[in-house]
Amino acid sequence: MPLLPALSRAIFSSSVHPLPRSFSSMSNFVTPSSSSVKARLRGVVFDMDGTLTVPAIDFPAMYKAVLGEEEYVSIRKQKPSGIDILQQIEDWSPDKQRQAYEIIADYEKQGLDRLEIMPGASELCAFLDSRSIRRGLITRNVKTAVDLFHERFGITFSPALSREFRPYKPDPAPLLHICSTWEVRPSEVMMIGDSLKDDVACGNRAGTFTCLLDETGKYDSPKYEHVEYKPDYKVSCLADIHSLLEANFELAP
Repeated sequence: MPLLPALSRAIFSSSVHPLPRSFSSMSNFVTPSSSSVKARLRGVVFDMDGTLTVPAIDFPAMYKAVLGEEEYVSIRKQKPSGIDILQQIEDWSPDKQRQAYEIIADYEKQGLDRLEIMPGASELCAFLDSRSIRRGLITRNVKTAVDLFHERFGITFSPALSREFRPYKPDPAPLLHICSTWEVRPSEVMMIGDSLKDDVACGNRAGTFTCLLDETGKYDSPKYEHVEYKPDYKVSCLADIHSLLEANFELAP
């Protein structure tokens, strides 16, 4: 699938910390001066697990179960931004890969049993709806999980792409597919998620704005200073995004 070009973005006042060079705290936003040029935002694409839903999957335990303790520790040291478990098992033998997917599916099912919407998600979606801003979803979880989310919480996203859509995050293809479906430029879209290696990487590579949800402040650690992909914005809760969008973007469908 041809990739849409990454378009240039407006330059913002340093007071609003549009990262991509450092992980400055984004808990307080300052409205740009009237002379500041606001970029147009026409759509927002969300990650699901850990972003729209409260973290319910024990990913480190799942990775250890799939890889083994020793291999997990070794890969974790090499990749501080996180392990791409689906990529790790991609070249395994069919039997070994099948066993790995069974372990992953079991952990994901446990997560579905504890599925809980993230505080602020409903309010943020309602705000976007009030401004006629498109809402999409990209997850590395399965379609069954997306369907359950839609059914349980009564909030739908379109398009909503699960890992059945190939290639999946962090490849930019699913995000570019949504932009194409919406008939908008990548530079008019924001990707929001809690993962540097999946969500921020996907958004950066597609040419969209990116916002990292970092509830615990773990990405303030020095070990993340030199990772390849960094977000334009970082927030500690979804409630902060409402103010971020109004302060820095022209919200226009």
